[in-house]
Amino acid sequence: MPPSPQGPRVRTPSLDVTDSLIEAALSILEHEGIAALTVRSVASKAGVAPMGVYSRFGSKDGLLQALFVHGFETLERAINPPPADTPVRRLAEGCIGYRHFAIENPQLYHLMFEQMMLLELSPEAQSTAKRTFEVLVERVQAAMSAGDLTTASATEVAQQIWSAIHGSVSLEIAGVHFAQDRAANYSAMLAALLRGLSP
Repeated sequence: MPPSPQGPRVRTPSLDVTDSLIEAALSILEHEGIAALTVRSVASKAGVAPMGVYSRFGSKDGLLQALFVHGFETLERAINPPPADTPVRRLAEGCIGYRHFAIENPQLYHLMFEQMMLLELSPEAQSTAKRTFEVLVERVQAAMSAGDLTTASATEVAQQIWSAIHGSVSLEIAGVHFAQDRAANYSAMLAALLRGLSP
């Protein structure tokens, strides 16, 4: 007999607990800061015993790495919007999505780009972060192939774009910003950047 078609995946209680712990950790991180992020505080907020954190993440560092991975997976979706009318518009919308992610998750963004430099990242965590950059490279390459950007190394141009948008949102999160309309100022910076990279 042929095997029966596989039905929809059913979430296990273990996956539910893991997600609850991640959500609890994100809430504590954003509302109270990284200093308040302890195994005990996360377990308490998620309604589980501290051993539940250790059994899933191994240690507080393991929990931080799980947040790091979650952050980059979310950022990858933010910079990879659905196809637009032109590849360069899709690229621009992804860069706008980058700012939204950073501004809405400032403590997580800080953890991803600064705090985690103090830890030894696992191969999985490094691979997830690299994949996010590769998505940006793909968006840049598509814009180049369509003639929207000057043909060059897509990796080099993606690094230039990431450096610009990361610098902009980092200053904004730090409160070092003097424009009246921060979103409009970011959009204008992005438009000028893409014009400079156009043929």
